[in-house]
Amino acid sequence: MLRLGEKVVIVADAFEQNLPIGDYGYVIAYDRNPDNAFDYVVRIPQANRNFYVTAEDVETEADLLTEEAERTTQEALIDYALSTHNEKLFYQLMNGEAEQAEDVETSPKENMSQAEFIKQVNLRAWI
Repeated sequence: MLRLGEKVVIVADAFEQNLPIGDYGYVIAYDRNPDNAFDYVVRIPQANRNFYVTAEDVETEADLLTEEAERTTQEALIDYALSTHNEKLFYQLMNGEAEQAEDVETSPKENMSQAEFIKQVNLRAWI
């Protein structure tokens, strides 16, 4: 639940009421009417209007900035992995934690000889 006066950003328009998506506003009231689908009354200074919005239509500015920072960091790490040809880092970033568990399982196979490795590659080529 958002606090009164908290800065929010309009991210959706569930009821198609021509909300200014992407604009910021401030929570000025809660809508406590149980017969109403809206949760908040938000003041949008740029539009010079108040809007009734649902909780899904707004997000706090801090949450959006955090998500954007995480996304930018992820993209920068992917670019770094591609530019340095770091295949292990790239697969770890793209596949997440599941790939790390597989790396632990495949570590004993790294000690196989060159002939065994070529045999494994040829077997997988036939599949």
